[in-house]
Amino acid sequence: MARKSESKGDARGRNRPLRGALVGYGFISSQGHVPGYLQSARERGDVEIVAVADMTEARRLAAQQALPSARIYPDHRSLLAQEAGNLDFIDISTPPTVHARIAHDALDRGLHVFCEKPLATTLEDARSMLAHASRARRVLFPCHNYKHAGVVKAIREILSSGAIGRVQTVTLSTYRNTHAKGVAEWLPHWRRDRMLSGGGIAMDHGPHTFYLAFEWLASYPTSISARTITVDSDRYDTEDSFTATLTFPTGVASSFLTWKAGVRKVIYTIHGDRGAITVDDDDMQISVVKPPNGDPTASTKWTTERRSISSNWMDASHVTWFRSLFDEFKAAIDADDFVGKDALEAYLAVQLITTAYRSAALGGRDLPLATEFRSTETARAELESVRSDAE
Repeated sequence: MARKSESKGDARGRNRPLRGALVGYGFISSQGHVPGYLQSARERGDVEIVAVADMTEARRLAAQQALPSARIYPDHRSLLAQEAGNLDFIDISTPPTVHARIAHDALDRGLHVFCEKPLATTLEDARSMLAHASRARRVLFPCHNYKHAGVVKAIREILSSGAIGRVQTVTLSTYRNTHAKGVAEWLPHWRRDRMLSGGGIAMDHGPHTFYLAFEWLASYPTSISARTITVDSDRYDTEDSFTATLTFPTGVASSFLTWKAGVRKVIYTIHGDRGAITVDDDDMQISVVKPPNGDPTASTKWTTERRSISSNWMDASHVTWFRSLFDEFKAAIDADDFVGKDALEAYLAVQLITTAYRSAALGGRDLPLATEFRSTETARAELESVRSDAE
């Protein structure tokens, strides 16, 4: 049974740290989330991790070493049975196919949910998670951490300034020389097992690609066409390369994702009607069209600025982005923003991924997307309808 909801004022007036529990103590939890929590606890005293659940004994021992005062459990249900009354939130860092089950159990206990991407692996699961969070009046917040990279924050400032004008086209390419490995004590290659991952690189990196495209094109897509390639089909059942074209009311986005590159890198381009931004990991180039000084026959010229913005792209844990991400989660709790923009966009990312897989199965056919999430406003209206039906 859910606890009685705190009022907004109670949350803001909290004189103790947020108490959380981790479900899953693999790579991202141990190398990204926990160091971030410990740093925030030392410097600001705003969080305390009191419990951890993991199905593997070796990982439970590792969790106990990293968090000596935490209580350790073999699964999330035993953790919730003992700890729910002592918690504010659950951090879900498991493979994606069990995200929904754990989130529902946590929401039933009246806990906020901080969930690794993708939010879920089916549209039905993602939709039910949003509806449950709204009904339970608890925050559901996805770990959309690329939004907190230094270079992405710089892009946000440039676009807000209007320097390159109205964005019309973006390209987003993510290159990896292998799939991200899990911990050795469990299943290092779980991302290549569809029963655990729900899909390959589209499921793993698609959410990052899509929510950045939403922001840069300032709208939501109306259709998608996609193709997938599985070079290692004799070993794995998830794709290792993915291409997609997304049509937006404001423009177009193209994406290429691969685990078969010769280098680890992100390359982004954002093209406006007065200039462009090009990103190669930490290196950014901003090109802006120079005014023609009234001469219509003059050739187009640009001014170019180059910047280097440390973003630690080579660190797969992305721990340096965690504080900014966690701050947004805390702000959502304080504002009673139970199903906010990030959660809605996490839902849309799942819709895009599942539609992309259907498109690929149909030879790359352009498929329309449901109209319910063309804007944040219509998304919220649809969510209210889902909530009413659930009640």
